[in-house]
Amino acid sequence: MQFEFSQVERLSNISAKDFQNLYVKPQKPVVVENLIQDWPAYEKWNFDYLKKVAGDKIVPLYNNDPVDYSKKVNEPVARMKMSEYIDLMNQGPTDLRIFLYNLMKEVPELQSDYQLPDLGLNLFKSLPMLFFGGEGSNVFMHYDIDLANILHFHFAGKKRCIIVPPDQTKYMYKIPYSVICREDIDFDNPDFEKWPALKHVKPMVTDLEHGQMLYMPEGWWHYMKYITPGFSMSLRSLAHKPKNLSEAVYNIFIMRNYDNLMRKMKGQNWIEWKNEKAISRTNKRVSA
Repeated sequence: MQFEFSQVERLSNISAKDFQNLYVKPQKPVVVENLIQDWPAYEKWNFDYLKKVAGDKIVPLYNNDPVDYSKKVNEPVARMKMSEYIDLMNQGPTDLRIFLYNLMKEVPELQSDYQLPDLGLNLFKSLPMLFFGGEGSNVFMHYDIDLANILHFHFAGKKRCIIVPPDQTKYMYKIPYSVICREDIDFDNPDFEKWPALKHVKPMVTDLEHGQMLYMPEGWWHYMKYITPGFSMSLRSLAHKPKNLSEAVYNIFIMRNYDNLMRKMKGQNWIEWKNEKAISRTNKRVSA
């Protein structure tokens, strides 16, 4: 069985006023296809260009191995030169990817290749995060720890984005003290017998191509799969809703530190307890 997806609305372009009134205030996702044609990045940003300007930079690489109590959150599994990683992606499918990487800090000249879009959001110019993936690689289902409003710009190739609104979190088998769900759920081919609560989830889907932007509202779950090798850049704005802003502060300064402490104290038993609780709590909510 498969999810019954609805498509994310798509627009050619939009004004700041309409973006705020139609999407930010109601917290509704949207794809804008022609927002960045005037950016130098629109013409320049491809793999050859990045090899030229950042090929010698050592980049962190990640895969989808299950959480290991002995490793810190977001600890890379390998490192290599950017040029070597790009060559690896172009050779064929790989599960290695770059996640949440501020390449502009390493290569400041890239900052001049884009501008903050005029959409009425107070975006962080200092936090442009890049994401890379080879064919078939994916980013596990999660929501951002700071519950930010996300503008996700894609460059090169094609990327599939599955997103789920926060009001469906009770069906997502969320891991306690984290912002992820059970890592053994296959969101490409969900097993509804093993994970019955997922039958209640109503996800949205869209495919991004070069130059297109996906707006993801505060706290939305997202799963990204690279159909072909590609890379994306995210810009973010603080959560607007007071409830989400307070949750973001809790997540960053309390929850994350508590989780790291419990990993040190209880080791793998802590990971297994959380995984079990994800199932029991979800089933309890669904049956209530």
